[in-house]
Amino acid sequence: MPKTPEEWLEHADPQKTRGTLKLFLGYAPGVGKTFNMLSEAIRRQRRGEDIVVGIVETHGRPCTAELVEQLTVLPRKHLEYRGVAFEEMDLDAILERQPQIVLVDELAHTNIEGSKNAKRYQDVQEILAANIDVLSTLNVQHIESIAPTVQRITGVEIRETVPDWVVQQADEVVMADLTPEALQTRMRRGDIYPVARADRALANFFRRGNLIALRELALQLVSKAVDRNLTTYMDAHHIRENWSVRERVLVCISSSPTSRYLIARGARIATAAEGDLFVLYVDNGNELSEERKRTLANSMQFARNLKGEVIEVKASSVPLAAAALVRERRITQVLFGRSTTTGLRKYFYYYAIQRFLNDVPTVDVHIVTQPEREDEDAR
Repeated sequence: MPKTPEEWLEHADPQKTRGTLKLFLGYAPGVGKTFNMLSEAIRRQRRGEDIVVGIVETHGRPCTAELVEQLTVLPRKHLEYRGVAFEEMDLDAILERQPQIVLVDELAHTNIEGSKNAKRYQDVQEILAANIDVLSTLNVQHIESIAPTVQRITGVEIRETVPDWVVQQADEVVMADLTPEALQTRMRRGDIYPVARADRALANFFRRGNLIALRELALQLVSKAVDRNLTTYMDAHHIRENWSVRERVLVCISSSPTSRYLIARGARIATAAEGDLFVLYVDNGNELSEERKRTLANSMQFARNLKGEVIEVKASSVPLAAAALVRERRITQVLFGRSTTTGLRKYFYYYAIQRFLNDVPTVDVHIVTQPEREDEDAR
């Protein structure tokens, strides 16, 4: 029996049970995160979508305040802490109002004591669970895993952070970008902070070197978010072909001392191609001597020193484990070591490589000759 139009529509767009999170990411205050978020909200409101402002901080910036005035703003909740009055986003009012979309600025914000949740990102989790979409903003220095790096670069203590899983949960990450030079010009004009504070800010957090480093961190994070989206799409559509637009080099190592040479070779290829380096060790259950354990640990640390991502898996077959990783991470180039062996061992080595090639999409394979026999690990 043919499907009705309603049945086809339900199949194409299944009932949404959770809100979507769109994150506007910046590398420093003043790059335009909140402005971009408000601009999108206004466009979507004009298309008929039900949008409210849960909380937006204008920081005294007239252009931002003008955009806020074009939207419906929910009243804030008044709280008192140690005799001082504060205003926070009213989570209960948002859940009662049930808009399609809510704007929540400054995701890393810590709520005043007495609020329902300690952190604003926890408020957002409740909003998403209520099937309400959220537009939010965040600076890269407030991401938990990145905060220590930013603190080391800038010398500024990062007190408020958001767990990485919250950022990874975002359905879309948009970077509000501006060159460091343009951002410094905005600072001097008083567009970010009052002019009286500009010189001090430019000599500290807003130094050009700091801004370049922060921008690089933000670009890397957005690139990873895009990569996750592509992986999700390919998995959902059962696409086996390699759609990678960035070189990803995988080095398969053993516990042999010659693995360092193999890692170095892979790192050179990845650096020359401006790509990513992955290093795989497959634990096939064989007991290693203490010396081999130390050698393996040193090789892994060597890989990390070269900015490689070390991956260790338990499997009975190196080629099949490597093939699985190639599909998962969309690897473009793979390096295997080959010892100067002959006879039956040589046959088994090439048989293992053939098993790998039969189980992967298009990928470049490098066979690197090594002086020591270590084909026993490729089976």
